[in-house]
Amino acid sequence: MLISIIFILIILWFFGYSPISLSIPNIVLFTINNHPVTLWEILILAVISWAIGILPHTLQIIASVLLILWILSVLGIFSITGLPNIIVLVIIVGLILSIFI
Repeated sequence: MLISIIFILIILWFFGYSPISLSIPNIVLFTINNHPVTLWEILILAVISWAIGILPHTLQIIASVLLILWILSVLGIFSITGLPNIIVLVIIVGLILSIFI
């Protein structure tokens, strides 16, 4: 189950954040603080939330903090260039490492 979540998250990350432009539309659902929230960001949020529910308690806390940092950086409260991309990559690596723990 966790492997399928990791696979789905990697695909969503690739289509949503990769610099390679594909023919998949990036639909803007709404804006918060003049930042457009896209369909890919909502889907990534749903998959990460799903993965947090499966992790052990200690890793749930770490992943929840990373999820909050990701949400704040996507909304522009932390305006560090590339931070949402880095946080999603850290969550993917953490999920992969949690398989071996």
